[in-house]
Amino acid sequence: MDESTGALTSMSGFTPEPIPTARLVLLPLGVEHAEEMAAVLADPALHTFIGGEPATPAALRARYERLVAGSPDPAESWCNWVIQLRDGGRLTGFVQATVTEAHGPVTDAATAGARAVGHRHLDEAAPAAAGPVAEIAWVVGTRWQGRGIATEAARGMVGWLGRRGVRTLMAHIHPDHRASAAVATACGLAPTDVWQDGEVRWTGPAALSPPPARS
Repeated sequence: MDESTGALTSMSGFTPEPIPTARLVLLPLGVEHAEEMAAVLADPALHTFIGGEPATPAALRARYERLVAGSPDPAESWCNWVIQLRDGGRLTGFVQATVTEAHGPVTDAATAGARAVGHRHLDEAAPAAAGPVAEIAWVVGTRWQGRGIATEAARGMVGWLGRRGVRTLMAHIHPDHRASAAVATACGLAPTDVWQDGEVRWTGPAALSPPPARS
């Protein structure tokens, strides 16, 4: 580990840690979060862009058990956090990153079960760039949207990833999802001309500190 930056000098797995921000704390995902998160994600309209449908607490618990168990691929790390408000302690959504070692093409066949929670991974035709690559995603419950929570949480996660050696960020965003595009922009990503499953691929460098979000 680089003592000055905390970055991993080799890819040996990424373990989520609590990430504090001004108004939030990103807590590593736990199975115990399933019941409250089922309520956070219960609005069917929330799934217009992320796909799927609201899950029951039992279904979400089973999904979280798989995610917490981690990827079966030693070159891939699943990092998941729930977003908790400092004021009141309520959960409001989640952020996540699939961190992949840069050793050529990356496949996702073994991890398709995680897609329901947002992991999409690199496609088989896209070789990873130099250094670890993180595909990131974020979702905030309907009642907490419009407050900058997604941007603050995503930027907190991006800063954490950059300090631990991630070099490249990637996200896939529906072309009509303007709010998500704004979050990606605040994290330093820009759209490319690559499409995947009806979404635009956004990419950018993972700086040690993300660029300031616009007020």
